[in-house]
Amino acid sequence: MSGESAKLAMAEADNGDLALVHACKGGDISAFEELVRRYDRKLFRIAHHVVNNREDAEDVVQTAFLKAFQHLDQFRETAQFSTWLTRIAMNQALMVLRKRRTTKEVSSDINFDGDEDHLPIEVPDWSPNAEELYQAAELKNILRKTLRKLGPGLRAVFVLRDIEGFTLQETAEALDLSLAAVKARSLRARLRLRQGLSRYFNQGKQFAEVERSSGNSETGTFS
Repeated sequence: MSGESAKLAMAEADNGDLALVHACKGGDISAFEELVRRYDRKLFRIAHHVVNNREDAEDVVQTAFLKAFQHLDQFRETAQFSTWLTRIAMNQALMVLRKRRTTKEVSSDINFDGDEDHLPIEVPDWSPNAEELYQAAELKNILRKTLRKLGPGLRAVFVLRDIEGFTLQETAEALDLSLAAVKARSLRARLRLRQGLSRYFNQGKQFAEVERSSGNSETGTFS
């Protein structure tokens, strides 16, 4: 899809959301149910990446939709409804993290379904062998663990920018931050993630070098 086509599709989606908002304000509950169907999976995915717990993420989404419904009259139609809704959900998710500050955050081993298992990684075009597939799954687990080590503010920016593909402007609006703040946090988040992942990749490189050295030694022994 070209840039112009993408913009057109987004504009049509925004107009569709706005029509549903108007209908909901007029008392049409089914219109709000349609908005829920449009965005519940996306909000769950965002919340889950932030709070790292399925039950908490479900609570975040339910609370976000409830608050959106209760305060629909506060929605400024100059903004995108999806961005406004994301801000409510993100605020709720960050509240969950703040409540955890007095206790140790417990990670959850969760089996993801469908597009909920979504991290922005590019896996090389490997041949389908079991060891390499295991390594790909292991890399995803390492990325999740590394993401959990980011502070709430950096994690929120990274989730929206790098996982959900929000623009800088959309991220700023969703988090109620300036563009400069979003840029700074995005850079810090990426640098910290790179730093956290570097140990794994360095270990992998060192292991490969040991394997090559071992192979050369064996070749030399039997030649």
